[in-house]
Amino acid sequence: MGTLCLQVVEDGNLKGLLQIFIGLLLVGILVLGGCVAPNDDEELNEKASTEQVEKETSEEKAPKEDSSISEKEDTAENTPAAIVKKPASTVKPAPAKKTETSGTTAQVPVKLVKTIDGDTIKVLYNGQEINVRYLLIDTPETNHPRLGKQPFGEEAKERNRQLVNSGALTLEFDIGERIDKYDRLLAYVYVDGKSVQKTLLAEGLARVAYVYPPNTRHLTPFEEAQKAAKKKGLGIWSIEDYATDSGFDSDVVPAKNSGKTTTTSNAPNSTVSKPASTPSTNVASSQEWFQNCTELRKKYPSGVPEGHAAYQAKMDRDKDGYACEK
Repeated sequence: MGTLCLQVVEDGNLKGLLQIFIGLLLVGILVLGGCVAPNDDEELNEKASTEQVEKETSEEKAPKEDSSISEKEDTAENTPAAIVKKPASTVKPAPAKKTETSGTTAQVPVKLVKTIDGDTIKVLYNGQEINVRYLLIDTPETNHPRLGKQPFGEEAKERNRQLVNSGALTLEFDIGERIDKYDRLLAYVYVDGKSVQKTLLAEGLARVAYVYPPNTRHLTPFEEAQKAAKKKGLGIWSIEDYATDSGFDSDVVPAKNSGKTTTTSNAPNSTVSKPASTPSTNVASSQEWFQNCTELRKKYPSGVPEGHAAYQAKMDRDKDGYACEK
């Protein structure tokens, strides 16, 4: 090439030299362009590849919140309302409705289940069976674990059974405690509006007892009924000192010999108890005392009239002057 250029110079052909120089310049440019272009393409390709890798890595690391939320929302929208699970309710059921009569004389109708004894029955009250203990009275026991069977206990139970089965049964509550320690209702008991307690007291089959204020609404009329029965010597008052302030004393009941009593000062009779100054001739040895009509009929099958030695007012339930008639 140098030789050629020298020759051209020597020949003085300037125009030819210029053409050669331009040709060499173009060749250099073309050579240089071919080398650089591939490098640039590779760099661009490498850069693009790196960006793609970084993008894919970024997408893998990014939390898929939008996707999960979308899936949840789509599931909730497409789930029928009937099968969507709801949290269990924590609301407690309302307690059984209580009859609000405290402080009033309102009477609550109840249904009799059975008669337990002279002063207790079982009733259906507010949908539940529960025992009812009569307020302000006490009757002799019929089957007590310690006291056993007491005189007039069966009579009181039977009379109570007759009364509570004879009409519409209702209860009246006082202003004090309504339930005792044995989970019994404490109430006044009525049949067709008539007090069962007062009837038992008036017939000498119960005594006024268990007086705990403020449950004393009917105490005065109950005491008056008891006073009248005691004056007549009815039922429990026919046995001297049998009914006491602390209960019933079975020890004072005399032993029976074929239905007759001994001639002691404790001998029961159907007349009014007399003061100590009353002549003793009124307590006759001819008086007879029977526990009930069943025993009396063993000796007097047809019963006895008033004035008879075995007549007792408590056995003359219909007050017709004849006791234990069939």
